[in-house]
Amino acid sequence: MSKSFSGGIHPAYNKAMTAEIPIADMPLPDKVRLPLSQHIGAPCKPLVAKGDTVAMGQKIADSDSFVSAPIHASVAGEVVLVDDQAIEIKTDKEKSRFSGAAQSYNNQGELRQIIREAGIVGLGGATFPTHVKVTPPEGVTIHTFMINGAECEPFLTTDHRVMLEQGQEMIAGSKLLMEACGAEKTIIGIEKNKPDAIEHMSKLIADEPAFAVTGVQVKYPQGWEKQLIKSLVGQEVPDKGLPLDLGIVMNNVATAVAVHRAVEYGEPLLNRVVTVSGSGINKPQNVRAPLGTSVADLVEFCGGLKPEAAKIIDGGPMMGRALSTLDTPITKGTSGILVFNRDEVHLFSEDPCIRCASCVDACPSRLLPNYLALYVKREMLDEAEEINLMSCIECGCCSYVCPSKIPLVHYFQRGKQEINARNRNQ
Repeated sequence: MSKSFSGGIHPAYNKAMTAEIPIADMPLPDKVRLPLSQHIGAPCKPLVAKGDTVAMGQKIADSDSFVSAPIHASVAGEVVLVDDQAIEIKTDKEKSRFSGAAQSYNNQGELRQIIREAGIVGLGGATFPTHVKVTPPEGVTIHTFMINGAECEPFLTTDHRVMLEQGQEMIAGSKLLMEACGAEKTIIGIEKNKPDAIEHMSKLIADEPAFAVTGVQVKYPQGWEKQLIKSLVGQEVPDKGLPLDLGIVMNNVATAVAVHRAVEYGEPLLNRVVTVSGSGINKPQNVRAPLGTSVADLVEFCGGLKPEAAKIIDGGPMMGRALSTLDTPITKGTSGILVFNRDEVHLFSEDPCIRCASCVDACPSRLLPNYLALYVKREMLDEAEEINLMSCIECGCCSYVCPSKIPLVHYFQRGKQEINARNRNQ
């Protein structure tokens, strides 16, 4: 049987329009806007002021919090705006050249510090600071490192292209991450709709006894951390637990590449690969764009919008968010920009729940979405929390299958926000 997990769905994957196109490097934009919070954890505080001149790769914001990651100038130029949300830099294209050197280290702590200073976070979308992830608590032993190459979100092909074009760098970065967390082996999990990536990575690790490549069933949300662990090793991460509890650390494909570049070249996280796709864009492709690039500049590089374009999503169609402005910047967590035409965009009215339990069958976390939504609607937050509302991963499987078009994830997000606000007040 194909390796998989309970629940999940099979949406149309729509990856063909970008999967075979090589990554394009985008020219530097005239201006970048770098938000101070591009990661899970404490937001950064500016280290520069308006009018300062910065070099490409210079650290411009940081935090004293352990769960945080610094931000670097993705271009050289003049700082034209600093506020409590972001830093804007007017690009000096002639001076925007990064020059760095290999970073040496003597122990795990120093290696983790290099990763931290490079501002590296999980590039699969979660944006959890990588140096925190590879620092297990005292008394916890990590035996297995995993690379998440599932990329289960429809349309997105960034990890696919990175594996094909930067696979060797990914292996090198994985070795560094293994060293940082103390793991003895690495498993690379790739969905079987990427046979070329499975074949390519298998060849690259042929002489690496500590590495293995495993093809997993094509099913959404296969790329979610807990589900992929279940598929790869048959173990379940405890409810409210972490992969650390099983002696496992998992990172994204592009995260491993970024770690390699931080150590080998002294290069902080300055850019990322973004899938620009959908029926409403003239030239779908994967683009390596400087962080802080506006969606408008990215769309223009991809040939602009088609006349019928009606909706733009930051991320994938299942977990992404609709954008209200093209001035939105590309951040460390931006995996895709999707554009859809008018005939693909529908507004639905919510009908009463018919108790079909389709949402229960689809839920990969084995929750009761129908009851969770009902409790949130009725402000019964204690009851929602008791049946594990906070364990919802907001994957959207329940909303996707609901025949009554109930926006279930919307209710779960609202309930979580209210519970978190209540806990903070208490």
